[in-house]
Amino acid sequence: MNQGEASPDRDAAVVRSVRATSTQPAAVTTHFLATQAAHDVMAAGGNAVDAAVAANAVLGVVLPDTCGPGGDLFALVHLPGEHVPFALNASGKAGSRAHAALLRDAGHTEIPMRSPWSVTVPGCVDGWEALVGRFGTESLARVLEPAIAAASEGFPVSEELSDSLRRLHSGIGHQPSAAALYPGGAAPQAGATLTRLDLAATLRDVAQGGRTAFYEGRVGAGITAATEGIVTPDDLAAVQADWIEPLHLEVFDVNGWTIPPNSQGYLALAGCWIAAELLEGLDPRDPGYHHALIEAYRSVAWERDDLVSDPQTAPQAAAALVDPVRLAERTAAINPDTVAVWPQMGRAPGGTMYLCTRDRTGLAVSLIQSNFHGIGSRLGAGDTGVFLHDRGAGFTLRPGHPNELAPGKRPLHTLAPTLWTDGGDLRLVLGTRGGQYQPQLLIQLAAHHLAAGVPLAEAMALPRWTVDHWGRRKRHVVLVEPEMPETVLNGLRRCGHRVERVQGTQAGWGPMAAIATTTAGVEAAADPRVSTSSAWVG
Repeated sequence: MNQGEASPDRDAAVVRSVRATSTQPAAVTTHFLATQAAHDVMAAGGNAVDAAVAANAVLGVVLPDTCGPGGDLFALVHLPGEHVPFALNASGKAGSRAHAALLRDAGHTEIPMRSPWSVTVPGCVDGWEALVGRFGTESLARVLEPAIAAASEGFPVSEELSDSLRRLHSGIGHQPSAAALYPGGAAPQAGATLTRLDLAATLRDVAQGGRTAFYEGRVGAGITAATEGIVTPDDLAAVQADWIEPLHLEVFDVNGWTIPPNSQGYLALAGCWIAAELLEGLDPRDPGYHHALIEAYRSVAWERDDLVSDPQTAPQAAAALVDPVRLAERTAAINPDTVAVWPQMGRAPGGTMYLCTRDRTGLAVSLIQSNFHGIGSRLGAGDTGVFLHDRGAGFTLRPGHPNELAPGKRPLHTLAPTLWTDGGDLRLVLGTRGGQYQPQLLIQLAAHHLAAGVPLAEAMALPRWTVDHWGRRKRHVVLVEPEMPETVLNGLRRCGHRVERVQGTQAGWGPMAAIATTTAGVEAAADPRVSTSSAWVG
């Protein structure tokens, strides 16, 4: 296989890193069929935005336990020569009848997951229409063709999907939208061909009628019914996608960009800035390197739940969260030889997909889309093949809190895409699945590649850690993959970290995806932790 022209067909499931010595299009996704779709769209004349939406739609077909049109979407778009990328917040709002007081009066202290209360308006389809309408060169109908083909003609079931559907059967098997996922009433075996004719019909409706066909058609009616009227037809008629100002911070001698709150993306930039002040003379072989990254993340992560909310109710302006003066204070509190103590932070797991694309012109997209907890609320929109996310679980019921559930508000989001530039030139497009872990994973790979100079594919394969707990009452735990050197673990323990090895590499600590532009050319790297992930450079 020519590494400059890696085949994006099914064999690409084993292609983890591809490099080209000239300016070439590229795509990295969590499934080889989505990578194939991105390739085909760009080969036929579409650009990186068309390819990203096409790949996202395919992923909603073949990986329904991570994403789909019933979830939310964020994206960053880099235009060659532009110093500031374009940022899209296509996360949906709570329904008009979603009042926190009603749940408190019923005795709830948290949003009930897997209930109508956890469903907000899905923003994905509005996001597709906004991206293609502003930057695409193809029609939405053309861009959705690969997903419609995959749903109607069938696709091979991966081991991960087979296992996931088996676990989910008791929770979703009764939903009409699950009928196609369980042919004969059981989860399909790995390698079986699965068709989703219900979702194919829904995607055809979107291809022909756009957002109106989705939000005000059969799916919209299904959403209102599934939420027992908490999300109303008027809620669904309102467009959920907004073009916003991206959040920016200069770090590692480049410009880092992400989505501001209601996204937690600022943690990645803030953690990288603090780490950059501590990493001089260190590399991934040194315990001090990992101690610096862990402490940089912990120093800002503990207060996330009190700071991230709908921008209209946020306690601080987004720029204040990455103010170097504020971050310098956190840096000063970090000791290179010992663990700091910070207040406790909550836990927010998730089910997500991330992809990135780049075309021959240098136009690039960092796109993340999610159902949140696996397949989401486990509620389907009737028999449309659409499962509804549970992003409403990101709200709190605490009275007066900036992130308190209320009609028309966006909840705290774990989704955190990033994009890195040098002036008007693209350096890196980077993102990951992983719920609460997303910022910590991003900090590690960004530091490996941008600060330590580790080649992208090697950086992608390096063993990872995650910080699993925070707080004074319970010492935080650093979980590490098996390949992490014992010298690193011993050094972290000497600093006071509680370190535990996990069994095997962790698919849930990713999969990450990245496209880098260097003096040597374009490199695309997929995560070896998930069998279906693939990278392509044309």
